[in-house]
Amino acid sequence: QVQLVESGGELVQAGGSLRLSCVASGRFFSSFTIGWFRQGSGKANEFVGAISWSDSNLYYANSVKGRFTISRDNAKNTAYLQMNSLKPEDTAVYYCAASGMIQAIRPDEYGFWGQGTQVTVSS
Repeated sequence: QVQLVESGGELVQAGGSLRLSCVASGRFFSSFTIGWFRQGSGKANEFVGAISWSDSNLYYANSVKGRFTISRDNAKNTAYLQMNSLKPEDTAVYYCAASGMIQAIRPDEYGFWGQGTQVTVSS
């Protein structure tokens, strides 16, 4: 069992940066792929990116590639989403999730979810 808690979301101006954190409790955090998703108002849940347990698999959605960076510190049971050059269309609730799969991009491939953190980008 893994419990996830996101933090770091806030209101930021377009062009700014934020770093979201995802802290996990429970055992075997280092064995999970950690994914980030987002859901804007009235929109579907969107895959942002993911990092495998060994960092050997790191992949992003095209909409954030080159602007967002995912990392993890297994010693701290924490994953991060560094977001740069933010745009108003990045406004959403951001979720981290854990999967037992090496590569996972669909929400149904993740068994554990955090409660989400709101990111709002003003123009």
